[in-house]
Amino acid sequence: MDRNDPEGAIAAAAERCSNWGRWGADDVLGTLNFLDEAKRREGAALVRRGASFSLAQRFDANGPQKGWRRRTNPVHTMLDTGTDAERGTQGFPHGIGGADDVIFMPLQASTQWDGLGHIFDHGLAYNGRRAGDVVTSEGDRITGIETTAGLIAGRGVLLDVGRVFGVGQKGGAEGELPDGFAITTGHLEATIAAHGDTARVGRGDLLLVRTGRLTRARREGWGDYAGGDSAGLSFSTVDWLHGTEIAGVATDTWGVEVRPNEFDNAFQPLHQVAIPHIGLFLGEMWDLDALADDCAADGVHEFWLTATPLPVTGAVGAPVAPIAVK
Repeated sequence: MDRNDPEGAIAAAAERCSNWGRWGADDVLGTLNFLDEAKRREGAALVRRGASFSLAQRFDANGPQKGWRRRTNPVHTMLDTGTDAERGTQGFPHGIGGADDVIFMPLQASTQWDGLGHIFDHGLAYNGRRAGDVVTSEGDRITGIETTAGLIAGRGVLLDVGRVFGVGQKGGAEGELPDGFAITTGHLEATIAAHGDTARVGRGDLLLVRTGRLTRARREGWGDYAGGDSAGLSFSTVDWLHGTEIAGVATDTWGVEVRPNEFDNAFQPLHQVAIPHIGLFLGEMWDLDALADDCAADGVHEFWLTATPLPVTGAVGAPVAPIAVK
């Protein structure tokens, strides 16, 4: 890759990896078309022990956000409390009381999926639509995250690149990749080889890639976790992501791809191809540590994964509380 030519690299990758028209001009699902009923049956058959793992960070005021582009951490407020119930101020009959609450937050404040209306390339959205026709002040009117409702469930695969290539630091015996570590196709394939047959990656799979970045943030504090330097996928993995025909990929990082990005004067170039051209769903800020420990212990890196985002109509991304079951 020519570090001085992100524009050329993005354009070439977009031409090689475009899924525009692959499932018809009206398609709104992109790579979720690969996740069919057979793949869900395959994923469901992986439940043997019944062990379940939450892959979501908490949604609270102590989260990673620092206000970039008005992204803040969730603000949780009580509307009714136990104190109100004790004092009898709620107006309910025969002694019944209750609590109620409300939350304000950006939809990409914590563990989440990027929708297909989240990123554009030169004013074009997924499937070649004009960005302004897709996302307006009313939200994403065509590929809103609600179109994925009930679909993101199937065979999950964890590639613990941090454990295979990372060096333990300050209690990080499970392995953590250093900031700026660009995970290449070679690293992904070597990790698959190290994990064995249960880590094979193919059509319709939901791929999880652990770098160890969240592990370090949990130990040392958030710091620049949101938007700062991080290990992540190299731009050069774009052909592999397209060719494997996976349904989605999620990581334990803020932005999936390596930061700083691999080009001079660039911002998230892998997103610019993966979302609007491949139609690939990207998951960010997933908590993969407990699952990774279990996979390392039993040598099984595949599992049933259910990860349907909150179906907020017109949203270009949404919170998710993924659960992996082995």
